[in-house]
Parts: sequence; C-alpha cells; structure tokens
Amino acid sequence: MKSKIEKTRMCSAFTIVELLTVMSIIIILIGILVPGLNQVRRYALFVKQKNQLSAIGKAVEFFNVEHQGYPDSSAVDKAGQNYCGAMKLCEAMVGQDFLGFHPDSRFFQMGTKDGAPPALGGNDLYPARSVPPNPPRGNEQQIAESIRERKDVALPLETASAYRLGDIYAGAALASFGLPAELPVLCDVYNKVINMRTGRNIGMPILYYKANTTNIAHSPSIPSQSNIYNSLDNQILIDLGLPWDSLPPKYAHPLADPSKTGGLPTPDGFPTNPSAFYEQTRNTGIDVPNGRPYKADSFILMSAGFDGLYGTKDDVFDFERQ
Repeated sequence: MKSKIEKTRMCSAFTIVELLTVMSIIIILIGILVPGLNQVRRYALFVKQKNQLSAIGKAVEFFNVEHQGYPDSSAVDKAGQNYCGAMKLCEAMVGQDFLGFHPDSRFFQMGTKDGAPPALGGNDLYPARSVPPNPPRGNEQQIAESIRERKDVALPLETASAYRLGDIYAGAALASFGLPAELPVLCDVYNKVINMRTGRNIGMPILYYKANTTNIAHSPSIPSQSNIYNSLDNQILIDLGLPWDSLPPKYAHPLADPSKTGGLPTPDGFPTNPSAFYEQTRNTGIDVPNGRPYKADSFILMSAGFDGLYGTKDDVFDFERQ
C-alpha cells in the first residue's frame, strides 16, 4: 500500500489540462488589460502634452507683452534663409543658445543682429549657440556680455525641451534642405525620436503659426497670403520626413508637399495633402465663407501627437477641436 505522504503528493499535483486552463485565463486577461493600459498611457501623455502647450502659450503671451508683438512664424528670415516658425518660437522662448532671448534679435537664422554671418562681420547675438551649454574657449567674455543684455528666459528649459535640429534629423537630410544642424526647436513630450547626439529619446518639433489678423480667409483654395494662417510657415520641417526613417527616406508626413518629397507615400498608405492643415485648424463651430480658424487673433501651437506624424487625427493643438 502506498503511504499517506505519497497519496498527498499525488493529490497536490496539477494536471496538464489544469495548467493549460490557467495559462489561457492569464493570456485572456493580459489581452483585455494591455489595450486598456495603452489607452491610459496615451491619455496621460495627451494631458502632459496639453500642459506643455499651455505653458508655451503662456510664455508666448509673456513675450507679446514684453516685446509688443508675437514672434514671427514665416518660413524664412528677412535675409531669405530657411528659418521657420518652430525655430523662431524656440529663439523667442529660450534664445538660440538656450541662455535667453536677446532683445536685439530680428530672428535671423544666423543669430545675428543684421543677418550677416559672424565670420563676415555680423553682430553675433548668440556666441554660444553652436555648442550649448558649454561655451567655446576664448569666447567667454563675448558670451558674458551677450548674456547681460538678455531678457529672462520666457520658458524654463525643463518645460521647453529645446534641442538642435542635428539632434533630431540626419545631417544629410538637413543639408538637402539647406538647414544648419545647430538651429533650435522646442520638442513635444512623446519621445518618438532617438537623439543622435546622446542616444536618449526626445520628441518631435512643436510647430508654431502666427495669425495674420489683417486677413479673413482660412481655406486651402485661397492663396496663403490671404489666409489668417499660412500652412507653409513650417512646411520645411514637415517635408524633412520622419526622423526615424531610413535614408533615403521611404515615407512622408501626411502634411508633406509631394513636389518636395518626390511623392513619397505616408506610413498608412494615403497620399500627402499639405492643405489638410486648414481642415485640422478650421473652427467647425463658426460657419462663414472660406472658413475661420481657431485662435484667429493670436497663434497656433501643434504637436505631431502619439504617432509622431504631422497631419493625423492624434495631432495635439493648443485649442480644443469640436
């Protein structure tokens, strides 16, 4: 006869059917919980992004009061160099060297008072901008003098998430669009990009559009110079493509210009459509000819959202879409 201990051991063992049943239940529970957890995570990031845009918006309003006007957002600077809304926003918030905005700035790509390169005698307002935050040797006195003339940083660097284009995009892509790698932008909270300098995750550039209150239209069929907002203000960043894509790029943002990207498809297979910007920012609660945008009297801030693509439904703005 089997001992009592042996019988107890036999009774306490699990059968294969029982193990498979338990494993199936665990798998089903995971399948139910994971999508829910992902939705919670996405919503938490959405709230965080809204808060960041709100902080930037307040800083822009502070800039408006301090300097009697919102920062310009046009696609180029006064010298005709590529220097779009997102880059001008960053300069207004923290300066090109992240040490504060210089009151003599006229938003030149070169970071000078007159638009001429420092090597050709331009008045360099941001002598530390090429290697922040450590100043180059022999330049300490110039940097110190420049900083003394600055206004306070409108936006704390922790909130600003300020980075260089060279941290986000490959050098070859920037060169093809004539963009210096040192140009600054503010990035969102979604951390879709690997920083090419540090290897850490960072966000996509936040786009900035200033309203032209002398205009009344908001329609892709109306020339940009007649619209309250100009969709081309940040087009060069959109046309750069996806930072994590291979070179040469395979995909484009849905808002990209097909003539600039060689007709690249979007990741979801739909054709690019730069005019979709006007649909995204049109205030559907106001029915007037040629449309009316949200925040028609000030500015718009735009994040690429969770998917990192400009022009999709999850883009985040500093207003509530109806």
